[in-house]
Amino acid sequence: MHLSDTEIVSAIRQGHESAFEQMFRTYYERLCHYANSLLKDEDEAEEMVQTVFLSIWEKRSELEITLSLKAYLYRAVHNHCLNKIKHYQVRETHREYSLYYQPQGYEAVTETIYGTELEERIEEAVSRLPEQCQLVFRLSRFEELKYQEIADRLGLSIKTIENQIGKALRILRSELADYLPALFWLACFVF
Repeated sequence: MHLSDTEIVSAIRQGHESAFEQMFRTYYERLCHYANSLLKDEDEAEEMVQTVFLSIWEKRSELEITLSLKAYLYRAVHNHCLNKIKHYQVRETHREYSLYYQPQGYEAVTETIYGTELEERIEEAVSRLPEQCQLVFRLSRFEELKYQEIADRLGLSIKTIENQIGKALRILRSELADYLPALFWLACFVF
């Protein structure tokens, strides 16, 4: 039986796997082609599309689609791909910086050791944050989720997320005071 977009969305919202499967079978391959046209990488394209479908299923009870289902899916894939492209650009900028501006010889070894020590200190400091504060900070800084996405995932308000990030930054600033000049440089690339 073929359902309309409205019926599919309603059924998915109620947790009907068959409706979700119909949507998946109808759009998956086309969305992969679209994502691949943006990313030029088939594996990454499939990962983006799978991420979109997983997100829809995980947030099905809150699913609100005002446009057509097709338009919603294409927009979601488009946004995920753009985020991935931005991530590529940041990584490429950092790689180029490393190739052309990193000091050579003894200083390079010293900076590598210092950088490794700094990474370890950051991880230790983050792991000592209060549980919810640590979770929110990791989702924001390491998984690169927006505050709204974190709020949705954890069932919290955006204000709570902002407060938890502020608290984490205050604690980390205090714990890593010896490394602040290096952290300022690192923040340009990581945070």
